[in-house]
Amino acid sequence: MFSPLSLDGQSLCLNELVQVARQQLPVHLSPDAKKAMQHSYQWVRDSANLDMPIYGVNTGFGSLARVRIHREQSALLSKNLIRSHAAGVGPIASRDICRATMLLRANALAKGVSGCRPLLVETLLHYLNVDFYPHIPMKGSCGSSGDLAPLAHLGLVLIGDPEGTAEFNGQILPADQALQLAGLSPIHLEAKDGLAITNGAQLSTAISALACHDAKELVLAAEIAAALSFEALLGVSRAIHPSVHRLRPYKGSLACARNLRALLEGSDYIDSVPEKVQDAYSLRCTPQVIGASRDTISFAAHQIHIELNAATDNPLILMDENTDNHAYSAGMFHGEPVGMAADCMKIAIAEIASLSERRLYRLTNGNLSQRLPPGLIGSDRPVLGMMVPQTTAAALVSENKALGWPASMDSIPTCEDQEDHIAMSTVAARRCTQVLHNAQRVIAIELMSAAHALNLRKESQPTKKLGAGTEQALLNVRQCLRACGPHATIGDQIEQLRTGICNRSIFAGLPTLTPVERHA
Repeated sequence: MFSPLSLDGQSLCLNELVQVARQQLPVHLSPDAKKAMQHSYQWVRDSANLDMPIYGVNTGFGSLARVRIHREQSALLSKNLIRSHAAGVGPIASRDICRATMLLRANALAKGVSGCRPLLVETLLHYLNVDFYPHIPMKGSCGSSGDLAPLAHLGLVLIGDPEGTAEFNGQILPADQALQLAGLSPIHLEAKDGLAITNGAQLSTAISALACHDAKELVLAAEIAAALSFEALLGVSRAIHPSVHRLRPYKGSLACARNLRALLEGSDYIDSVPEKVQDAYSLRCTPQVIGASRDTISFAAHQIHIELNAATDNPLILMDENTDNHAYSAGMFHGEPVGMAADCMKIAIAEIASLSERRLYRLTNGNLSQRLPPGLIGSDRPVLGMMVPQTTAAALVSENKALGWPASMDSIPTCEDQEDHIAMSTVAARRCTQVLHNAQRVIAIELMSAAHALNLRKESQPTKKLGAGTEQALLNVRQCLRACGPHATIGDQIEQLRTGICNRSIFAGLPTLTPVERHA
């Protein structure tokens, strides 16, 4: 059992976010963070008596920032902000994305610069600890002024508005009924609470962070698949020699070549065709392509690491500044840093899948596969082998190309041109996840096909040894496919292997591989 996570707004890491989102790691607000929150909250309360405009506290929002709001209407202002902004549409965020979003919003508020009550954070964390699941629509955010519309739906649940929806113990109910079922109480909003709930890029970051975690796992799976294909296609090992890669020392290509060598060590199949001096790019350039993707995912991980502990609302209440007005309006909510990272990561993931499909094509092409049977058809029965799975991979790779346009390049003005440049970070994050899921399936198809090819090699040359890592990887693939049962379709087998990538069973017993790390 994990030790509870103490949330302080400063030190949340990606692995902790994944543990809360997917493994229900308990979490609580640190005492120091609560004290900092209380300090800025008290100033917001006291500032209602000051004759100065404070955005979102005694003014309207967006293009209505010049409209003054009376003190007695500040709570109603927060409530109306949430109700008016709950314009999210489309599919509901998955449970892990919802949980990550709540954790990230709580962590941003825990920094103590948002001017809201600790009660907001404590309530969000209680939702996580009892597995109370507000329904957050995935569409409707431009990623600037944060993910306003999706987070407003979270706000509806917090205030117990029946227009919100939540899930508890498998029951999906209007927010007021769901809270009652879970034994929870709605929050009565005060000044700044509405902005504190909605004004941040947490949905964009939640989607991107989980995709980043899964992309790191995908890289290792792709290297395992590449090693199996390298061996099945009787590759030439000089392309992954350490002395070669030290002459162009990108961290990603060095790590990829290192992992390939560890997996292939001791193989009798590589370098077994004396007259072959080099392979096609899809084998020979695997360290360069996967390596470039590694480095790009590392960049995205660096961006996301910063965002996990960032203050992203407006205004920020900076109590250490020597001024009467501690409210600083700025653009910290803008999703561009996350959106660009998600777009870069999407391109990196798409390239991993694209290269995989090319190796897969060589495995199934009798003219290119070093005399493997065309289509990897076995001699014992009249089946079509791996021809159609390669077609599936081609379809997925082509779809990734259609999804590849960087969403963060787009901008369309909103809010009467007050918000005249926006990030589209949520779209970027969603598309990155779509590309990731497609790529996981492409790698699963290569794993299945390369394993089938190696089985054929071993049937014809039973005395030859596989590599130290590829022999175990082949066993892992077999065990994973065996779990499908005798009546599984090839599609079922692909999905089973994709599950094996996600739950790491495909990595069991392998040599220690160099992971993808964020840039320092």
